[in-house]
Amino acid sequence: MRISTVGFQNDALAQMEALEADLSQTQSQLSTGLQLQNAADNPTGMAQVNELNVQLSASQQYVTNGQAASANMTLEEQALTQATNVLQSAQSLAVQANNTSLSTSERQNIAAQLQQQLQQLVGIANSTDSNGNYLFGGYASSTQPFAQSGNSVTYSGADAVNQIQISADQRVSGGDTGASVFMNIPAGNGTFTTAAGSGNTGTASIDAGSVTNLSAWVPDTYTISFTSPTQYQVTNSANTVVASGTYSSPGTIAFNGVQVTVSGTPAAGDKFSVAPAGNASAFSTLSSLITTLSSTTLNPGQLTSQINSALEQLGGAITNVDNVQASVGARLNAITSSQSTAQSQQTDLQTSVSQLSDVDYAAAVTQLNTEEVGLQAAQESYASLSKLSLFNYLS
Repeated sequence: MRISTVGFQNDALAQMEALEADLSQTQSQLSTGLQLQNAADNPTGMAQVNELNVQLSASQQYVTNGQAASANMTLEEQALTQATNVLQSAQSLAVQANNTSLSTSERQNIAAQLQQQLQQLVGIANSTDSNGNYLFGGYASSTQPFAQSGNSVTYSGADAVNQIQISADQRVSGGDTGASVFMNIPAGNGTFTTAAGSGNTGTASIDAGSVTNLSAWVPDTYTISFTSPTQYQVTNSANTVVASGTYSSPGTIAFNGVQVTVSGTPAAGDKFSVAPAGNASAFSTLSSLITTLSSTTLNPGQLTSQINSALEQLGGAITNVDNVQASVGARLNAITSSQSTAQSQQTDLQTSVSQLSDVDYAAAVTQLNTEEVGLQAAQESYASLSKLSLFNYLS
């Protein structure tokens, strides 16, 4: 085989350049800690690393989402606790006011306290997070959800909330709307409401009633009319008599799967209504109670009936807030569980990425030493052989 001097030199230089390139790559791996510098180093391995990094980024975003949602829901939970305290305080005042021995001025003093609690409840319902967003505004979190005018409170927030992605296959509600917490609360006992007639002249009152057989209940507006202090009849909206009987105080009147208790002495012609329950807000309940206690014209029976109704609805409002708070707690638990899973997953992903991309320092140092020795030997060999020519042998 014929080898020219130029060919020898070119081959030697090419080999040294390759050794220098290998040495440079090993040095770069040691300095960066990465064995995958670019896709050319290991196309399959780089593709796997990229896919793992995508999963890792998504998992980290789920954790971030959960942390933000958890912070807001913790604030919501605190606001709900405050709302419960206000409603329970109002309930205690209503019980205190449900005493016929109180004077008009004493009831009005209680009404003044309830007025302060109404304002306090509106303030709680307009609570904000650290960014100034309203906790109970739903999608419209930048708009104040509740506005008070006198004793009237209106809601202008959204009817839906943002859904927060906390894992690849799990979302949670980022909050609760003011409508679901404070506004859309079943009135009365949740099935029907009761009220004393505005024209009653006796001292009888009616309680909130209860359901004894829901399947027998026929939603309608019923009127309990007293034809005398001891005789009554119940008619529906078509004026059809559905029940009648003799009354003595306190007396239970039952019909169509429900029953109510009337206490006191009714006058002939006194009436009480039983109507299907709609919705009543916590604010309107407090407002109605304030109006009742401020009145100077209600007779004892009407007064007691309206306070009984307010007490029932305050109980419903407290239950509703408690249910929302339980839901918030369940979502916080779900976020905690999701974050624990995500953090474990991130550890596994980071380990996989490290195995594929991180350099083995011990092996790399050994390889570097080997490459340095090889390059040095190649350089010394080239330096020695490059001085030789045919004339060395002919002389």
